[in-house]
Amino acid sequence: MTDSDANALLARVEAEEAELVLPRFDVTDAWTLGSRMREAAAAAGLPIAIGITLGEARAFHTALPGSSADNDGWLDRKTRVARRYGRSSFGVGLSFRAIGKDFDTSARLDPTLFAAHGGVFPITIEGVGVVGTVGVSGLPQADDHAFVVEHLRAWRAAATRNVS
Repeated sequence: MTDSDANALLARVEAEEAELVLPRFDVTDAWTLGSRMREAAAAAGLPIAIGITLGEARAFHTALPGSSADNDGWLDRKTRVARRYGRSSFGVGLSFRAIGKDFDTSARLDPTLFAAHGGVFPITIEGVGVVGTVGVSGLPQADDHAFVVEHLRAWRAAATRNVS
């Protein structure tokens, strides 16, 4: 990937982070969003684990055929990054690479607990801030990220229509 490609990807991810702010989100929303994500993943035959947190609590978790405990471990590590930095795990990793640094060594965090790879996105509420995370693990990191963004974008569109 060229520097210009990497910069364009980082800019796109930062735009997604700015765009995907929700009007509301609670435990019922977590179940509904997670269930929709599971249905889509099952229909596509994706071997992923899906997790949604609110605060420190797991509000939704599921594993589809072909996923494993390793996916749960990756999901936990990426979730810690999104929670700590208040942005997508993919965006964090790309930001480190954009300045010529490696997250695993430069972040000074235990790489067995933190992974700046794509797949977990913060749940940010307008006027409140980050209240949780939504993520997947099991695909290449850019695909994990894209799956979450697709579903969070659809959720936001529906939630915005219902608030208006």
